Amino acid sequence: VQLVESGGGSAQAGGSPRLSCVASGYTDSRICMAWFRQTPGKEREGVAYLYTLSGSTAYADSAKGRFTMSQDSADAKITVNLEMESLEPEDTAMYYCAAYLRGAVSGAWCADVPARSYNVWGQGTQVTVS
Repeated sequence: VQLVESGGGSAQAGGSPRLSCVASGYTDSRICMAWFRQTPGKEREGVAYLYTLSGSTAYADSAKGRFTMSQDSADAKITVNLEMESLEPEDTAMYYCAAYLRGAVSGAWCADVPARSYNVWGQGTQVTVS
């Protein structure tokens, strides 16, 4: 499985950027897809989770009401999007797309999977809010 992120960059506080991650090479539709973020000196933080079979989602408290994760499928690829609204400077971070490939159950279940257990990671995309 390969993950390729796009959509990062500079954004104004209150802005609404969109991150995307294209996943290819998977064979099981029961996958957790997630967005994590990390700032220097801090642990990686889960932001949003999605179970690809049903599209069910779960969010960290910091993301609820502001971020929306969704998916599109075409040509044996899944694209997961993270719509970000009402950005705050505290949202500045490197954002990573990740996949957990071992028989997921729901978005909420995906949120309980530790970051260290996610099998595949994208290269990351920086979001800087000013």
